[in-house]
Amino acid sequence: MKSTRDTLDKIKGGLIVSCQALEDEPLHSSTIMMRMSKAALMGGAVGIRANTVKDCTEIKKNVDLPLIAIYKKVYGDSNVYITPTIEEVRELLSVNAEIIAVDATKRARPDGKSLEEFYNDIRKVYSGLLMADISTYEEAVEAERIGFNIVSTTLSGYTEYTLNRPKPDIELIKLLKSDIKIPIIAEGNVETPELAVECLKAGAWAVVVGGAITRPQLITKKFVDLMKVSSM
Repeated sequence: MKSTRDTLDKIKGGLIVSCQALEDEPLHSSTIMMRMSKAALMGGAVGIRANTVKDCTEIKKNVDLPLIAIYKKVYGDSNVYITPTIEEVRELLSVNAEIIAVDATKRARPDGKSLEEFYNDIRKVYSGLLMADISTYEEAVEAERIGFNIVSTTLSGYTEYTLNRPKPDIELIKLLKSDIKIPIIAEGNVETPELAVECLKAGAWAVVVGGAITRPQLITKKFVDLMKVSSM
């Protein structure tokens, strides 16, 4: 595995492509996600974000780019599902990803642990780069205080207390850039190259784009919806 500094240098200023397909989506397949990652590499991506041990393992074996690994799992009625407990972290260890990302919002975790308790549990088994998926300024500041290496705006606009935030949350990136020292990753509804550039100008270390590149059913729907409106 590359050193943490090498990984951060390699992704700086670049595009990270999120290659994920949930079980009810037509591209749900580790092989397809690996090939999607290869396509991203050919297009100039500097990193990949992927979900589940199976997908991450297949990608890591075939695509020579830094990998942000997550493991989405739903526990009961908990709203925290991005690598929510230490069990998912343990399962991701076999992937040897350069970065592991977890939900770092203030919402109650399915195991009842605080974020700091969760972080301490992770550090007993994993010493690599740890990314905090946050939704607010306060959550990012707290993540840095606890010891996370990176914060990402992944969940801004998706927690119940940020539903009215702009997507992508460029203002949040600007605020964080002035007040925290760790890298800030822009993620969430970066739907055009122009928005990606805006995120970098605001202070993002790198930009994650998912649905606008890797979810053809969503891309198709945008065309269809606008064409329907235009024809009325």
